[in-house]
Amino acid sequence: MKVLQINSVYIERSTGRTCFEVEKAVEAAGGQCVTAYGFGPRRNTPNAYKIGTKAEYYFHNIIGRITGLCGYFSVFATLRLVRFIRKYDPDVIHLRNLHAFYVNLPILFRYLKKSEKPVILNVHDCWIFTGKCPHYTVNGCDGWLKECGKCSKQVVKQYPQSLFFDFSKKMFRDKKKWLCSLKNLTVVGVSDWTAAQAKQSFLCNREVLRIYNWINMDVFKPYPESIFRQYGIPTDKFTVICAAVSWSKDSKKYQELARIMERLGDEVQFVIVGNVDIPFAGKNIYHVGYVSDTAKLAQLYSASQVYVHFSLEDTFGKVIAEALSCGTPTVVYASTSCKEIADETCGLSVTPYDADGMVDAILQIKNHPEQYSLENCRTRVEKNFNYTKNTIELIQLYQRLMEK
Repeated sequence: MKVLQINSVYIERSTGRTCFEVEKAVEAAGGQCVTAYGFGPRRNTPNAYKIGTKAEYYFHNIIGRITGLCGYFSVFATLRLVRFIRKYDPDVIHLRNLHAFYVNLPILFRYLKKSEKPVILNVHDCWIFTGKCPHYTVNGCDGWLKECGKCSKQVVKQYPQSLFFDFSKKMFRDKKKWLCSLKNLTVVGVSDWTAAQAKQSFLCNREVLRIYNWINMDVFKPYPESIFRQYGIPTDKFTVICAAVSWSKDSKKYQELARIMERLGDEVQFVIVGNVDIPFAGKNIYHVGYVSDTAKLAQLYSASQVYVHFSLEDTFGKVIAEALSCGTPTVVYASTSCKEIADETCGLSVTPYDADGMVDAILQIKNHPEQYSLENCRTRVEKNFNYTKNTIELIQLYQRLMEK
């Protein structure tokens, strides 16, 4: 079994780590897996193929931002990629994130159509079946259900950003033409929510499956000794932990967290993970900055009593599952896939931007911890987001498509 994955990154970030983990699972099953990726450091390993040079990537990025066309440049880089694919001759081609200005989609899909190899399209976000948007929930847009076009100036400026033009209709029509032309296409959503969205799109006539993302339960686990002492955080108070890459004072999540802090007062303490431009004011608030070390992050989750998540547009919510794997119950907004990661045994979901509802949910967990026990949290992850179980499911799909 020879598998080729195509993704924007490799090893780094969420989808990059997923590619690396799939590679290890395929090798353990006796197969071979290579990831072709767009940007990041060039890896000195036979399992990685870097698509294009820095100059090609930056040229694509600049022209893409000027025109608004994402995936229409990097011509020579993609021709070299196609030559590599022909030489490697994979049994299955697994497409992941194709946006981010690194591959020429007309050339790639022309090859995929001609080769007639089995293709898996992983829906990590919704960009592949919209005109341009990886996410559309906050904007309240459902144009992708029929045909994208005539985006607002606000949407045009959002990622993937266009400085001048709106080519969302062209990109929507092209994606539909490319994907519907593939004879052996299977779609995999990373959650029930993403799979359901794909089934409403022009992908509805294809087999659409759900294979959850997974968690490394050997890293994200309960730790008996609290890491709080290293940060000067009291260990005897009920702790709410919130994590993000950054917290900008102008962002909605910053403002909502400030509202919750005000309502809870001194009843609990807050641990804020991520870069904060203006620190939150008040007592019992501890900023630990951005944490890249997954083991330290797991220890911070493990030392807390509840994790609160402010995203409205997660397609899986890996951070939520990581907190659960550490035995920490969660409170999330009832939006997209966030509400399906934790069930009623290990977390609560509330209406978006309902600060009072969020406070009530936190206090519910504080006053009834036995209902949201460490065992319940771990069982939820073991059953649904287990690395071994879910990668076996993916490998079985590879094998089925090869036989078919």
